Amino acid sequence: MESTNVIPFPQRGAPAFEQVTFHRKELAAILSIYGQLVAAGEWRDYAIDMGRDVATFSVFRRMGETPAYRIEKRPKNAAKQGAYSIIASDGRVLKRGSDLRMTLRIFNRKLLKLADNE
Repeated sequence: MESTNVIPFPQRGAPAFEQVTFHRKELAAILSIYGQLVAAGEWRDYAIDMGRDVATFSVFRRMGETPAYRIEKRPKNAAKQGAYSIIASDGRVLKRGSDLRMTLRIFNRKLLKLADNE
């Protein structure tokens, strides 16, 4: 009895499934901001999704909610608006750019506000 639901193992030389990913330096920059805001009590959890067109780092204030922010990498937009974007929970694009560190600076304002409130 032979199964018809067999998925063949990829062969050498065959084109692999291309996936947009965050590189080590990009993740280090994102996790640096994430760690600071976790320490400040603002963020609690995160998720990373990688697909054909976009890699997404989602940040949650509480587990089980919709993401408070999404940090997206879309290489196809690099020549137009920049590959990186910060998107709020309501879908508004807060910032776009071609340099991730510069794009992440939007969260520095949040950190400064938290420091002023202490």
